[in-house]
Amino acid sequence: MVDRGAGCLLGGALGDALGAPVQYLGWADIQREHGAEGVLAPPKPALFTDDTQLTLFTADGYLRAWVRGKHTGQWEPSEMVWHSYRRWLITQQQPAPERGAVGLLADERLYESRSPGLTCLRALASETMSTPQNPHNESSGCNGVTRTAPAGFAPSAAIAYDLGCRFAAITHGGTGGWVSGGALALLIHLLAVKGRPLREAIDQVIGRVLRDDTYTATVLTRAVVLAEEHDGQSSVRVDRLGSGWTGPEALAIAVYTVLTHPKPVQFVDAMRAAANHSGGSDATAALTGNVLGALHGTEALPRDWLSGLELVDVLDEMGRDLGRSAVNLEFDESKYV
Repeated sequence: MVDRGAGCLLGGALGDALGAPVQYLGWADIQREHGAEGVLAPPKPALFTDDTQLTLFTADGYLRAWVRGKHTGQWEPSEMVWHSYRRWLITQQQPAPERGAVGLLADERLYESRSPGLTCLRALASETMSTPQNPHNESSGCNGVTRTAPAGFAPSAAIAYDLGCRFAAITHGGTGGWVSGGALALLIHLLAVKGRPLREAIDQVIGRVLRDDTYTATVLTRAVVLAEEHDGQSSVRVDRLGSGWTGPEALAIAVYTVLTHPKPVQFVDAMRAAANHSGGSDATAALTGNVLGALHGTEALPRDWLSGLELVDVLDEMGRDLGRSAVNLEFDESKYV
């Protein structure tokens, strides 16, 4: 469990770093710049986008809520994550940590602007928190789902789905924007915490999503059908599911990629398939890495990729703390007070 927590965050960051250099390029442009097979490995250093930055702040906010709930009985993870995202906003507005900064705000490596989307920036600049019931916008963009993986380590499947929806809705108020966030969190929970087989977990996710958004459920179902039709020999065509710019499409591409590359030894091939297409390459590869990391743990992750990944120490430690919280193992709670 602890190792799968680390695998989930590290895998997502690797996918993000792999797709980041090509996220705005069409497939022909990717081939022109990186060769016929496209981008094959993250650059060194492997720099990730705001998606992984916000994933870290999601984990930080959730763990703060977990520690507070354990000692006081007050359980308000949505509010804690909202405040955590507002702390991330500080890193986008200042060049370095202020004196006395603690936690993630004390790490000067996070004070890097990786071109965050205006939807996120505007939502977090608001003085009130957006919720599924009272959304601030109607965006279903993929930047909501790409940071909800930490919610998968919540105490139950129902809580994981609910928190994933709420965390995504803080910035993305369109139904697909926050339902896809809940779907990812539920999938991570079923794989990493419950140990469900991959296909069984995906079917359960689709069944739950169907109650809230038929479109997201339909796109995920199409991903399963396309994966079943794949012969295992031909190249994986993720663009058959869209560009990945919306939350439902990005998650569907990840589901399709994982189903066609389910083995630990296929991690690199899965990442390449998820990144090399015309669309949101960083988001689709990040989600694929989240899921495969939660499924297989850190042993599946290529060591040469990890060696160049920025903030690898923070991602590993925070991922392990998520895993420890899920099984009530001791960790340094003072970091989250």
